[in-house]
Amino acid sequence: MTGTQERAIVIGSSGGIGSALAAALETRGTEVTRLSRREHGLDVTDEASVERHLGALEGSFDLILVATGALCPEGAAPEKTLKSLDPAQVMQQMAINALGPALVLKHAMRLLPRDRRAVFAALSARVGSIGDNRLGGWYSYRASKAALNQMIRTASVELARTHKQLACVTLHPGTVATPFTAEYLGRHPAVPPEEAAQNLLSVLDGLGPEKTGRFFDWAGKEVAW
Repeated sequence: MTGTQERAIVIGSSGGIGSALAAALETRGTEVTRLSRREHGLDVTDEASVERHLGALEGSFDLILVATGALCPEGAAPEKTLKSLDPAQVMQQMAINALGPALVLKHAMRLLPRDRRAVFAALSARVGSIGDNRLGGWYSYRASKAALNQMIRTASVELARTHKQLACVTLHPGTVATPFTAEYLGRHPAVPPEEAAQNLLSVLDGLGPEKTGRFFDWAGKEVAW
């Protein structure tokens, strides 16, 4: 995205990264439509809710960014071993992290222009990389983000036939200091949401249709599937 960016949708705009991204885009002069569960009642795991909120929008958008997600259900902890694997937690993670963004894309396709460059991006996580998995653990979170990557990759193939200037990607924002990660940072260095937003916008600026269907980190480096 550049200073000529006109319209954007940020899904998950009440979260730490989502709100920072929306604010950064608005500073550039972008007209931002903010949607979130907390402020607008959008539940990305409920297709009727997604269809209702996106169906109320008109025109086309140059950027649609999904910044929703969950590390684990409230009151639960990431599964470090197979013994702690809980079917309900797995399904909930899949619904939030993989199905949710896919439903957004399903109902946002009509809002993406076919005659000019556009970007659809969903926030993923490096731990969703199968090729980069050397530590194990975090079963449902890893699996749900890997599923998200596959959803977006598959959609990118389909949409390339109709939206020839679209980049459809997943992004790893790095470790960001938000309530989302507060319990799990430990000794890992983290950046504030405002810095993470600027990093991600720099990556988005460089995305063209030749990069569709790929997975990039906050520095613009491609992440292995």
